[in-house]
Amino acid sequence: MNVIVKNHDESWKDLFQAEAKQIREILKDELIEIHHIGSTSVPNLKAKPIIDMLPIVKNIESVDKYNDKLAEIGYEGLGEFGLPGRRYFRKGGENRTHQMHMYQIDNEKEIERHLAVPAYLREHEDEMKAYGELKAQLAEKFPTDINGYMDGKDAFVKEVERKAIEWRKANK
Repeated sequence: MNVIVKNHDESWKDLFQAEAKQIREILKDELIEIHHIGSTSVPNLKAKPIIDMLPIVKNIESVDKYNDKLAEIGYEGLGEFGLPGRRYFRKGGENRTHQMHMYQIDNEKEIERHLAVPAYLREHEDEMKAYGELKAQLAEKFPTDINGYMDGKDAFVKEVERKAIEWRKANK
C-alpha cells in the first residue's frame, strides 16, 4: 500500500456524509450512531485520504449478517481484525478510500478512544500541526511501507491518545 499524506480536504466531510447515509440504510435499526473519526475528521490536519468511520451498534454479533450488503457497496469485512469486540471493514483495496471500526454501544473504552483523539486534536492546534508534520515526514520516508509509516508514528499516537482521554475526562 502506497503511503500518501495530503493537506486537509474539505470534501472529506462530504465523503463521510455520503458513505454514512448508505451505511445507515443498510444497518437500519442496528445502528445507533456513526461518527467521522481519524485524521480526515480534523480540520487543517494532514492525513492519508482515507475516511475513518465509527459506527456504534446495538449488538456487534448481529453486524455479521450485514456483510453481504456492505460488500455490495464495496466493503470487505475482516471481522475483529486483531481487536476483540470490533468489526473492521475497508473499501477500495490497495487504494483504500474508507474504513469502518464498528463497536457495540457498551464497548465504552474503544469508542472513547476513537472519539477522544480527533476531539483533542481539534482543540490543541500545536499538537495537531506536529502530528501532521510527522505524518508527512514519515510518508516521504516510507512511501511504500505502511508498516514503517505506522511504526514511526506509534509513540506519538499513543501519547496523544493518553492525553486525549485524560482531557476528555477532565472536560466532561
